[in-house]
Amino acid sequence: MSNVSETFGSMVFSPAVMQARLPHDVYKKVMHAIKHDERLTPEIAGVVANAMKDWAIEKGATHFTHWFQPMTGVTAEKHDGFIHATDDGRAIMEFSGKELIQGEPDASSFPSGGLRSTFEARGYTAWDPTSYAFVKDGVLCIPTAFASYTGEALDKKTPLLRSMQALSKQAVRILRLFGNTEVGNVRATAGAEQEYFLIDKSVYDKREDLIYTGRTLFGARPPKGQELDDHYFGAIKPRVSAFMKDLNEELWKLGVVAKTEHNEVAPAQHELAPVFSTVNIAADHNQLTMELMRTVAKRHGMECLLHEKPFAGVNGSGKHNNWSMSTDTGENLLEPGDTPGQNAQFLLFLCAVLKAVNDYQDLLRISVATAGNDHRLGANEAPPAILSVYVGDELAAVLDAIQHEEQYLGSGKEPFKIGVSVLPRFPKDSTDRNRTSSFAFTGNKFEFRMPGSSQSISGANITLNTAVAESLRIFADRLEAAEDMDAELRQLIHDVVCENSRIVFNGNGYDDAWVAEAEKRGLLNLRTTPEALPYYIKDKNIKLFETHKVLTGTEVHSRYEIMQENYAKTIKIEAMTMADMVRKDILPAVSAYTGDLAGDAAAKKAVSDAVDISYETMTISRLSELLALATKTVGVLDAAIVESGTIAGVEELSNYCRDKLFATMNELRIYVDEMETITSAEYWPYPSYGEMLFSVR
Repeated sequence: MSNVSETFGSMVFSPAVMQARLPHDVYKKVMHAIKHDERLTPEIAGVVANAMKDWAIEKGATHFTHWFQPMTGVTAEKHDGFIHATDDGRAIMEFSGKELIQGEPDASSFPSGGLRSTFEARGYTAWDPTSYAFVKDGVLCIPTAFASYTGEALDKKTPLLRSMQALSKQAVRILRLFGNTEVGNVRATAGAEQEYFLIDKSVYDKREDLIYTGRTLFGARPPKGQELDDHYFGAIKPRVSAFMKDLNEELWKLGVVAKTEHNEVAPAQHELAPVFSTVNIAADHNQLTMELMRTVAKRHGMECLLHEKPFAGVNGSGKHNNWSMSTDTGENLLEPGDTPGQNAQFLLFLCAVLKAVNDYQDLLRISVATAGNDHRLGANEAPPAILSVYVGDELAAVLDAIQHEEQYLGSGKEPFKIGVSVLPRFPKDSTDRNRTSSFAFTGNKFEFRMPGSSQSISGANITLNTAVAESLRIFADRLEAAEDMDAELRQLIHDVVCENSRIVFNGNGYDDAWVAEAEKRGLLNLRTTPEALPYYIKDKNIKLFETHKVLTGTEVHSRYEIMQENYAKTIKIEAMTMADMVRKDILPAVSAYTGDLAGDAAAKKAVSDAVDISYETMTISRLSELLALATKTVGVLDAAIVESGTIAGVEELSNYCRDKLFATMNELRIYVDEMETITSAEYWPYPSYGEMLFSVR
């Protein structure tokens, strides 16, 4: 690549491009609308559309699409050409303001959770000008929201934008109380660290389970895994380095600031981290990142695996969501300040997060709940399924002093009392990181470590934005009604710290003792998705979303239905794939090997009765036992798959899939994995774990 600074954002219709191509007054109106979340008039949209079309054509685009994010977890596109025929048989390239602002894709086949019937096909996409259009593969992609004909949100972007507005509204109220009249809005910001695996395409193509489910349903552990910790931050292999270079270039063209890349803990596992941006743009960029990882990997003869647990016995992949709040004047509200007043403000926003995580720990757990992530959470490689907040030693001591109304000796050994005018400066990095925490304060942001690698970050941030907005609303109501702001602020901070102290935990989240301690504290431990999902439709949670106009009760129920259905469908696909692999490939292969061993043993005995055939005899005996057990268990699995089709309720079906299908799959895997360890590699029908994990050299 040539100069990175020249290439970066070259395929994005960015503010710089708009400033160069739009009339000055139009550009100002567009930027004002973006900053203040206002609608553009059709006339302005028409001017923007024409400039956008001309720019995109110069970049090689022939089509445009409203690029949206339905409840499938991936993005969706319908391409329309710029080309229009004229009466005299010529072709011209046109793109109107109406086409820019609104599209009409078929909405009947996307998940709706009962919001739409199959015959009710009409849906609308609406341009989101806060996330800039870009050109990808010769198509102008216009980020959009997606709603039904009757107005319900059918996507992840719409509630995310609503949650950002809710957070901004309440945060600005708080800032006004501190005398800040300059801030117009507050944006939630995020940076999503993306973990993934790379394996050679030749071995991927031979694994039916990877192709259909994204994870290996069988596989005996290799002699070497991650025991030596030699892969973590190790030298990057040439093929992987070439992939990373190519990926960076593609991402940079699209304005994604991919910054950090390294080897992760497990063999074949890697990570990419971007620079922070607003949550909306960060969510769009992460969707693009996952798409391009898969595409670029194929160019290099590899496959990118984004499943949370593609291989048993080694670490799975997460997506750490680094979240904060920043004003439109550039102030990070979770940055400890240099003055007492700034730190009182910081403490209040910190308390808002503590209260949000404590009050809505169930919703935060649900925001990361998938069948894939259930393999990872609580597996001593990722945070447990219990929500807790790590604040570090310095802040923990401050909070303890507040709770007990004691003086605190800061790092400068100067005692202070909590108040607007006397709170001293906090050190930014006064403690170690805690990688076992589910929700850790890391200096000027919170790292939510529970999201899974394949998930959109929208779900987690919708919940986080809305829950923090609710805390701030409660705080603002109380402070606005106070006669003495300083006294009420001191009392409010004290009350919040006392009422939410149970959520603060600075210890080892992997320790079994924490599970017992969390139970004593009354914290939820929702180990599986079916355990967690019923909490989504509890009255307090519906009220939260409705209060802040993020989701209606109907939309909450629809998402509950979709998540339940997705869990059950995922488990059923895995079960059917597993049964297919066992019946068609594994049992015949092991049977053939057993038969050949028996023939070898008979041939040896025919030569001499003194010949030692203990290997053949022992192997045949154990494989025969395992064949019988596997045959019986796959029959049980087949019957359970059939029975699952008779269960009507979504909650009942999810529980059945976990308790019967998944449990039977785990039993079957035990037998198959043992068979792999004693069956000749020449007969085994699938690449082994060793072949896959060390396939990229």
